[in-house]
Amino acid sequence: MRDSRKTRHTLIIGGARSGKSDYALELALKSPQPVLFVATAEAGDEEMRQRIDAHRRARPDTWETLEATTLVGDRIQQEVGATPTVIVDCITLLVNNVFNKYLNSGGELSEPSLVEKDVMAEIGSLVDCINQAEAGFIVVTNEVGQGLVPASNMSRLYRDLLGKANRILAQNTDDVYLMMAGLPVKIK
Repeated sequence: MRDSRKTRHTLIIGGARSGKSDYALELALKSPQPVLFVATAEAGDEEMRQRIDAHRRARPDTWETLEATTLVGDRIQQEVGATPTVIVDCITLLVNNVFNKYLNSGGELSEPSLVEKDVMAEIGSLVDCINQAEAGFIVVTNEVGQGLVPASNMSRLYRDLLGKANRILAQNTDDVYLMMAGLPVKIK
């Protein structure tokens, strides 16, 4: 799967508040500097704005930040240059951002088949970027398949597409860590 490059690509997966982002920062601090931090979050409300601010304060000032809510792979390709380390935080919000593009005024998905196509295009573009760039990537995502089956069709589609995205990313990274109570468990 990997070519002879010396860079390694890591996927960090886990539940909410499991320590995924903290571990990504820890790995990046040990990686070649500088770091390009790719933030996929949108500040839709005050709580999210506060979370984004807390994440910003946790990062070194020397790191470059790229805010990219969609078209993440393309945006990284434009910005990465010779940067040796890239963090993408997080795929969960990227998939959510794609879903939001297709919500109608009633809060329902207007085109479920287009959502899947768009999510897979986002992940395909990111994988292409990971495989083409000279940088080592650290990608953060949530594990959403270990809970109850969601009640709504839209929630089930979200879970299914994020699960599919996670599988594709796991296949295209060298190392995969599952975060449990702040502890990284290497699974690949």
